[in-house]
Amino acid sequence: MYYTTSKVTFLRINLALPTIVPTARKLLESWSEQYNFTTYESNIPFVLRYMIDQGMGGGTWLEIPPNKYTLRTSNNCTTRTQLELNVKYDSIIAHDTYGKYSQIAPLRVLSFDIECAGRKGHFPTPDMDSVIQIATCLSMSDALDTPIYKSVHTLNTCSPITGAHIHSFDREEDLLRNWQELFLEIDPDVITGYNIINFDFPYLIERAVVLHIHTFPYFGRIHAQPTRIRKTTFSSRAIGKQESKELNIEGRIQFDLLLALRRDYKLRSYTLNAVSAEFLKQQKEDVHYSIITDLQNGDQETRKRLAEYCLKDSLLPLRLMSKLMFLVNYVEMSRVTGVPINYLLSRGQSIKVLSQILRRSREEGIIVPVLPRTGNDSKYEGATILEPKRGYYSDPIATLDFASLYPSIMIAHNLCYTTLTTASMYEQLGDQYVTRTPTNDYFVKSNLCRGLLPRILEELLAARKRVKALMKTETDPSTL
Repeated sequence: MYYTTSKVTFLRINLALPTIVPTARKLLESWSEQYNFTTYESNIPFVLRYMIDQGMGGGTWLEIPPNKYTLRTSNNCTTRTQLELNVKYDSIIAHDTYGKYSQIAPLRVLSFDIECAGRKGHFPTPDMDSVIQIATCLSMSDALDTPIYKSVHTLNTCSPITGAHIHSFDREEDLLRNWQELFLEIDPDVITGYNIINFDFPYLIERAVVLHIHTFPYFGRIHAQPTRIRKTTFSSRAIGKQESKELNIEGRIQFDLLLALRRDYKLRSYTLNAVSAEFLKQQKEDVHYSIITDLQNGDQETRKRLAEYCLKDSLLPLRLMSKLMFLVNYVEMSRVTGVPINYLLSRGQSIKVLSQILRRSREEGIIVPVLPRTGNDSKYEGATILEPKRGYYSDPIATLDFASLYPSIMIAHNLCYTTLTTASMYEQLGDQYVTRTPTNDYFVKSNLCRGLLPRILEELLAARKRVKALMKTETDPSTL
């Protein structure tokens, strides 16, 4: 914070575990009544800290050079990955996303949906209502709307469905165990569906607890790490305060279409039926939730109707992801902002800004302080809106508009944390080197020090212009 030309010596403390950092920070910041230490960059998530220190972006290609690693034998493996190896943390090379490294890796994307036998007049609960069907669709990331595998796990018999594998079971425990085995065999990179984070996955895990299936909640790529449910609260000015759930599924991206749509689109309704009609001009199968149990308790033909309904609900998220280019957009946003892809769904806007500031600060030898939260929710005054002079004009009227208004102002006036200064500096240097804002804040001009934020914004705007220019020359509609 604040413009300065002086150099300061800092003490860097390395800790053995990321979980120790909050306790150490609190201890230092409240050392005694006489001595309170200001900590710097002590609130950075461990994964992001490592990525910044090693120059890694999100969604990028990594390379491990020959003779820099050793492969683990099957006896020493602790994960479900195809290859497991030992490598020193600083031997991994992160490639810039240009040329051949601009391509997105071929990812396996699994979409699923569950159906439960609800009681009349009650919403299904895992302590009372069984899971009767699970539909699964598997696609590759470059052909999301064309599944390479489809299946339905169902209690009791079910008539065949063209293009889908039917797995029938007499016991719910066997159904859940077999679906988990299929999940681990597919080994997806991305898990998607509609409301899977707040309903489907938690329901399956909690239902397995009721049925005493202790080996069930293991969906990540680390053998000994069970998948647990944690309640979280997310708050931002853009979408307000929302209560949600969080699952740890190591090594896999959880991409809930409902969460992505709520974040990126303003719609009247967010039901899967309404969203599919809006973007795909398609709708779900005509099965009302009130007859699901009756269909299940019928014969194999009624269960087939329910299975087709469940299968369609697992296929539509893949088609939405393809149509709205969610995966491509989020990978590219991850690359631009330098954060992991899952941060884009689970965190707000500030982490994307912080990541870019930290990366640029590291290059410039600047350390970012940890500022206490003030709880101030005051709003800033927006731009002045002038009422038009209504009437008939016979002469042509020119209309002018700023390209990226607020970023342009920040760049033009060099507004940044690192250029903020005091009134005394303004009195000392004058208008030639310091800008005085209408709110009586002071920023040094670019001829004295170029701010971090203006440079970041210039790079983002330049990248945006390059992409727009490429879009004008692109002839393949699927690329746009």
